Parts: sequence; structure tokens; C-alpha cells
Amino acid sequence: MNSPAPPPVLDLDPAVVQRARELTQRLGQPVVDIARSHTTVSVERAMLRLAGLSGADHERVPWVNHLAEAVRADVGLEHGLALPVWDALRRGEASDLLTLAQRSSAGAVTFRLPEKGERTSAARAATAAVRPGMKKMDQQRRARERLIKRHGDPEQRPWIYLIVATGDIYEDMEQSKAAARDGADIIAVIRSTGQSLLDYVPEGATREGFAGTYATQENFRLMRAALDEVSAELGRYIRLTNYASGLCMPEIAALAGMERLDMMLNDSMYGILFRDINPIRTFVDQRFSRQVHARAGIIINTGEDNYLTTADAVQAAHTVTVSQLMNEFFGKEAGLEDWQLGLGHAFEINPEVPESFRLELAHALLARQLFPDAPLKWMPPTKHMTGDIFKGYLLDGFFNLAGAMTGQSILLVGMMTEAVVTPFLSDRGLALSNVRYVLKAAGNFTEDFSPPPNGFIQNRSREVLGEAVDLLDHITSQDAPAGSTPLLEAIAIGTFGHMKRPATAGKGLEGVAIKAEGYCNPAIDLLEADGWGSAP
Repeated sequence: MNSPAPPPVLDLDPAVVQRARELTQRLGQPVVDIARSHTTVSVERAMLRLAGLSGADHERVPWVNHLAEAVRADVGLEHGLALPVWDALRRGEASDLLTLAQRSSAGAVTFRLPEKGERTSAARAATAAVRPGMKKMDQQRRARERLIKRHGDPEQRPWIYLIVATGDIYEDMEQSKAAARDGADIIAVIRSTGQSLLDYVPEGATREGFAGTYATQENFRLMRAALDEVSAELGRYIRLTNYASGLCMPEIAALAGMERLDMMLNDSMYGILFRDINPIRTFVDQRFSRQVHARAGIIINTGEDNYLTTADAVQAAHTVTVSQLMNEFFGKEAGLEDWQLGLGHAFEINPEVPESFRLELAHALLARQLFPDAPLKWMPPTKHMTGDIFKGYLLDGFFNLAGAMTGQSILLVGMMTEAVVTPFLSDRGLALSNVRYVLKAAGNFTEDFSPPPNGFIQNRSREVLGEAVDLLDHITSQDAPAGSTPLLEAIAIGTFGHMKRPATAGKGLEGVAIKAEGYCNPAIDLLEADGWGSAP
């Protein structure tokens, strides 16, 4: 991804910026240590998927779930699945992974932890089985690079990001191609409502969903093929986005890498705050998923915009900055490069607030300057959209203008009717027309727009950054009980988005285990051993 256009310069104190990142690292490292010392059922199932296990039984329960539960029942999760699974294969319990999973679901296999030479042989066999999945991700990354070189990237910036969500993957494919022809550069297929809380990944092509389409490997493959077709037709590479979040975050990340998705929504705290998923489960899963994204060349989109749907966008602006800094730290620690950090922020200040547009510019410029090489994702107004579609259309126009003025990278298309009904195709066409007009008329505004020294925008940016540093300083100075961290305690008391989420509760907690001595997961070993992350 090419570097974003340089934004207007804010006179931020470099010492304050450095202090913010130092505090972020101090806050984030203990959470990384917890993530490294734990595993989850989804991390282990992702390893099985990379080894080629797929499919489901007649009740649509995936075979990876059956195998994981059978191993956990016999020997626990703390040693990982690799050793007991490949030990069973070497002992002749089954001829392949699929047969082993099928036999284990019927209670016909007993798993054990191999020792000494048998342990070494099982670990080698597991590593050999996972390598093809890694190789497929590598091949898909190189295929993306070739197609971008062949078709080219969109000429204008920011890229236009548009949502498709019918529930029927075949209808999504046709609507996505139509949206690309109408100017969209990135197609996001929204997941069916509630999929983030399913502790399994559905199988196959799906034709029914609730306010979205299920994320499955086959749906990924079908949509990628459709966008490749329209990319060749239009002469520009159309990117595909889905969601690596929820209880199956690692598995979906692995499937996305193998099917060449280009962007994945992947926020370090979204699942904790807005889906009540256990914090430790989330941080373990997101670290693995980001390691996969780093290797696959996938750009992540983070979810800071969601904080402003539950908290005031002026009063809580600094919490967005703190979250962006945290996502940057966690992302880079997992191997992501700047060009893969699609950090989020949003145009969510109440339009009735005096100077609201100037405040929005200040917040957008602050994000742009703090993360100059990141493909920032600028989100449209939603919280204060009403049934007045004319005012909504005007508000979306102001949002688009703010994006043009401040050098944003990815512009999500706002719909004037999204507060009333699920937008019609005609509404999407009008929304794309709004974006095209603003970008054509003001696309290079960053060359001319320069906030005056010590003016309203400069001072507001400094104020928000200062509040972010104060919050980081306050959190890091707090004591945390044994087994916790200051960040986990801050999440527990509702510091972000006014959501209180203790580390000892939440969905998916039962799927977390502390790694035992001798833990083995060849997927993690390969991800950490191979160097990836340089820009294509």
C-alpha cells in the first residue's frame, strides 16, 4: 500500500508523543506476556485448519471442534493439540486427520501425551502437516501482489470502502461487482448478526443470514473469485474485507489468509467491550490472528469508532487515541507493519455541538499525524443520523470533506437512510455519488489546508493527546492483583466505551488454558520463525 498523502502539520510536542508510546508499551507488554503464556480452543483449531482439516458432520458441527473437544477431554488443552493428535496418527488410530476426527467424535480414539522420542516424532509430523497451510497463505500473498501489479490500485485516495450484507453469498457477489463498477474500491461483507458469539465456524456457501452473511471458507473463496473477475474488468484491484473477531478469531484469520482476503476487522478490545467475550480469550486470540495477518499481508481494520457509539465523542476522544496506540503496539508486537495498521476513528460528534466540524477535523488530524504511515479507516456518522435523510446526506458530505481535508486512507461510505431502514441499492448509489463528488472537488485539499499555529484545531489536538497521556499514565500507575494487569483492570472498571468487563468473566472463558511445560503448536512456531511483514 502506498503511503498516505501528507496531512497538514500539527505542532505536537515530540516529547509528549514519545511519552504516549512509552506508556502504551508499559501498559501492553504485561498483556502480551499473558497472551504468550495461554492458549485457547480457537488457536488450537486454527492449527488444525492450517493442517488441512475441514468439513462438518451431519449436524454442521465442524470436525475441528470434534477433534479439539475429544483431545481436551482426554489430556486437556494446556499442552496443545498437536502432540496428542499426531501421536494418535502415528499409532495408527486413523489414516488421516479427517478420519481421526470422525472416529474421535464417536469415542473410538483415546488420546495421550507422547514422551521422549515419540514426542519428537509427533512434533515433527505436526510441523510437516501445518507447512502446506502456511505455504498456501504465502502463495496467496504473492498472488495479490501480482494482481495489484497487473490491474493497478485505485488512482484516488482515500479508498472508498462499501458494505454489502444480504445474507445470501450469491446475491452479495452480484451486488459487490455492481458496487465496484459504481466506484467502490473495497468491499466489506458484513457477518451475520451473532456469528462472533458462535464457538465454531460454519461450513460451506450460505444463503441465509441475519443482517449479514456468514463468514465461511467457501464464502470467502466465492467472493474473492467474484472480485477478481470485476478487478480484471475494471482495471483496478478490488479488495475484500471480512471480520476476524469473536470466539473464532484465529480460525477465521487462517481461512482469510488461505483464501486471499485483503483486509480483516480485527480490534484488540472490540470483542471484550461490545460482545462480552472474556478479555484473556480475546487477547490470546487476537495475537495469533495478527501473526497470521502479518504473514498473509492482510491489512487490519480496528474498531475505535464503536467507543463513540456508547460514549460522547468529545468527552471520550482521548480514549480513541489510547485505543489506537494500543492497537498499534499489539499489532507491531505480533509482526504487523505500519502499512497493515488500518486504525479506526469516526465522525461521531453531535452536529448540534458548536464548532462540531472543527472538532472533527482536529480529531482526524491528530490520528493522521500520530500514525503517518498507517492506512487509517475513517468511519461515517451513525449515532446522530435520524429519519431526516436530507440532513443525513449533508452530514455524510461533511464527513467525506473531513476525510479529504485530513488525508484519510480508507473512507467508509455513509448511507443517509441507515438510521431508518437497511439501505436500498439506490441509497448506496447516491452515497457513492456523494463520495465521488467530494473527492473530485476537494481530493487534494490536504495541499492547501493548514490549521494556524495555536488556533482552535491545533489546541484541540494537543488537548486530546494530553488527555490520552494522562489516562495512560493513570492506568499504568494503578496496582493490579496477581494474574492481572493494569490494562485488564482498566477494562474491568469501564474505562473504554463505558463497558465493564472483568478478566474473570465473559463468554469463552472456559476455552482458555495456561500453557504447560512442553506446550507445542507448530503454527505458532512457524509464524514466529519466518520473517514476513514488509510492504508489497
